[in-house]
Amino acid sequence: MDTIMGRAANQTQLDKVIEEAARILTNGGLVAFPTETVYGLGANARNKDAAKKIYEAKGRPSDNPLILHICSYDMLDEVADEIPPAAKALADRFWPGPLTLIMNKSDRVPLEVTGGLSTVGVRFPGHKIALELIRRSKVPVAAPSANVSGRPSPTRASHVEYDLSGKIDMIIDGGSCGIGIESTIVDTTGGSPVVLRPGSITEKEIAETAGCLLGGQNPDAAPKAPGTMYKHYSPEAKITIVKGGGTQTAGKINSLIAEAEKQGKKAGVLVTEEYRALYNKGTVITLGSMSDLSRTAAHLYKALRELDFNGLDIVYCTAFPEDGLGVAIMNRLIRAAENRIIDLRGEK
Repeated sequence: MDTIMGRAANQTQLDKVIEEAARILTNGGLVAFPTETVYGLGANARNKDAAKKIYEAKGRPSDNPLILHICSYDMLDEVADEIPPAAKALADRFWPGPLTLIMNKSDRVPLEVTGGLSTVGVRFPGHKIALELIRRSKVPVAAPSANVSGRPSPTRASHVEYDLSGKIDMIIDGGSCGIGIESTIVDTTGGSPVVLRPGSITEKEIAETAGCLLGGQNPDAAPKAPGTMYKHYSPEAKITIVKGGGTQTAGKINSLIAEAEKQGKKAGVLVTEEYRALYNKGTVITLGSMSDLSRTAAHLYKALRELDFNGLDIVYCTAFPEDGLGVAIMNRLIRAAENRIIDLRGEK
């Protein structure tokens, strides 16, 4: 399959690109498109065969549900059986935006889209290209992240091209994604809303709006939301997170990298700008600033992909405070590291 790269230098060209992409979606094809979070891999959510193509292109387990993207509240009525009061309150405050709401699905949503579940995740994105694509397609668009399953999510069209060229029909190049990490996911099907995946909309903001619990999903149950599997967002390089103070962490990581290099491994470190000067071993890749976590989140997946572009075998990563946006950043890093953590706190 030849993948069309849809690039535009002006609005007229962009209109033509989106119109072609909408035609592809309507006819059952796959289109990668930008959102404010990451690039999504879209298919017609009414077409179960199109949804199956997403799983095939990504190498994604068929029980991992897809998020439906809408551009109007009429579409929400189509895909959701009912809209709980908490879902309405959250939608009124945060839509369009980086929030996915889990609700009971309507009969019009194929089980192939929801991984066989009776619930569905719905998002009203806050990105002009995404919204125009859905509007012109005239269908809800099922769209997980546009990458090979389990790998770092794409925040640039070049990331999508690297992973999926030849496997999908079209990529719309809309530049870099502004937020850079996936949407916050909230399950509104129970008595109290539950945050299943943290994102740029924080648990505190969700609680202020509707009350919530964090991470209440049964790990043995079928996942109601994508990105909640144990391993996710992972580069080829083996990542280990190191928790501790600035100089303490740097001393430990420099020592570990030196030992890895003695064993013939190519090693590196992911660190924020504030502590960059403390690292004198291996390949050093900065994640942004501890004082600007929004910028750090926007560059997170680009940095994870750089690990593989640099051919690294072993990588050590400094930790972030687990509050506010730091919760979402650490969630992605812990899954990328497959829960490998060295905790120096308490050591002398």
